[in-house]
Amino acid sequence: MKVGLYFGTYNPIHIGHLAIANYLVEFSEIDQLWFVVSPQSPFKTKKKLLDNYQRLELVNRAIDHDFRFQASNIEFNLPRPSYTIDTLVYLKDKFPSYEFYLIMGADNLVYIEKWKNVEVILSDFKILVYPRPGFEKENLLNHPNIQFINAPVMEISSSFIRKAIADGKDIRHFIPPKTWQYIEEMGFYK
Repeated sequence: MKVGLYFGTYNPIHIGHLAIANYLVEFSEIDQLWFVVSPQSPFKTKKKLLDNYQRLELVNRAIDHDFRFQASNIEFNLPRPSYTIDTLVYLKDKFPSYEFYLIMGADNLVYIEKWKNVEVILSDFKILVYPRPGFEKENLLNHPNIQFINAPVMEISSSFIRKAIADGKDIRHFIPPKTWQYIEEMGFYK
């Protein structure tokens, strides 16, 4: 089985994440995509970050039993801050028959050379890169294990969603319905 690992804080997950995920499982070689909910990125601060399990619940509600997707809390019990290489090595060991692909936006690829053990990531794993506004693939790292995917360009962000909710905007169509309902019920981001 070929599994794409789509890491993120998902604070909150939105239709942009789902559109890219849907595109990847339908138009790339992966069979399934796991949304890996990260407890803390080494490059982000924890302020305004919902509880790990609340964000996992947002993802579970968003994917709504779609067999192509899975919400993963694999990083919740790994050392923090979470480093991608540690998670990849752990998953490769736990699921030896799976082939794991790292999924990232072109904006993250710009910084990959700063990642822990990047040479191991580049040699042992394939990376599927989707476009992000302002990042042209000609200006990005060229490597045989990096494949650029012609997914739709999404200009929506979780920070936009959080700010809009805090400003009292009704943005329910930017978020899957069951996820929006949970955000409303819990009063998140207000």
